[in-house]
Amino acid sequence: MATDKIKIGLLGVGRMGQNHLRNILQLKDAELSFIYDVDRETCAKLSAQYGVAVSEDLDADMKKVDGIVIVTPTFTHFDYIKRAAECVKNIFVEKPLTDSAETAREVVKLAEEKGLNIQVGFIERYNPAVASLKAVMLNSSSVINAEFNRSNKVASGRITDVDVVIDLMIHDIDLALGLNGKAVRVSGHGCRKNGMIEYARALVTHENGRVSDITASRITEKRIRQVNIACEDMFIDCNLLNKEVRVHRQPEQTLNGAVLSAKDEAVEVKLYDALQAELSDFLKLCRGEKTQASDVYAGLESLEIAEEIRKQI
Repeated sequence: MATDKIKIGLLGVGRMGQNHLRNILQLKDAELSFIYDVDRETCAKLSAQYGVAVSEDLDADMKKVDGIVIVTPTFTHFDYIKRAAECVKNIFVEKPLTDSAETAREVVKLAEEKGLNIQVGFIERYNPAVASLKAVMLNSSSVINAEFNRSNKVASGRITDVDVVIDLMIHDIDLALGLNGKAVRVSGHGCRKNGMIEYARALVTHENGRVSDITASRITEKRIRQVNIACEDMFIDCNLLNKEVRVHRQPEQTLNGAVLSAKDEAVEVKLYDALQAELSDFLKLCRGEKTQASDVYAGLESLEIAEEIRKQI
């Protein structure tokens, strides 16, 4: 199997699903066996455009592939995971794992019972700037606080079936857990618009004493993807949109009694396509190799924290 192409079935060909479609086709180790969506018209158009097959018998077709990629609306994740689990061992599902912690716990149980490999699509784990950020944090004597700020105005084509906590904030919940460890306390507040949470802010206290301050908004015009890390010996400024990381260090010397200016350094960020890297990890998962991907346990942990934040708003 190490030399054979990994056969993939893609469920969901909306905007994000089409991103997955194009990227799967670019992976030399992958073969897109079929696409599937309840929108048959879009399937037909994509089939003609990219020369890919459309599934007419989903359950039968899922038994013929090595892995399933689920990029359907959040409320359908649970049902499609259960359905795919009867046919295939390797499943990729876009974040969040499901639409509730309750159903996510059922997925964890299902994965344990059937020995499933489930990857949750937290794409920010693959952001090139995050890799550089982690490397810098390892060189710090002590991390004190992390700030995460994510903003994106709701526009045509964007997700509208879930609130800002599940749509945007959950990315940074996953990052916060990855950078700072297990959470022990969560508090949150925010505001609603037309019954939907559109602005949320949360404080997450971690086992190691660090604090993550997470803000997400769909009412702000400006697009923001920012992570700031305060350490005893430096301040790290990470722009996830521009893929830039800068380190501000306190001066260690004086000159004739005058304190020298603080140092401002740009950190090298090796650029690559995050979705390609994420899907490449799924191919490794299908081969039984270890990856940095988010598994069902990480997917559940992020959802549990997200639900706690939502309860407090």
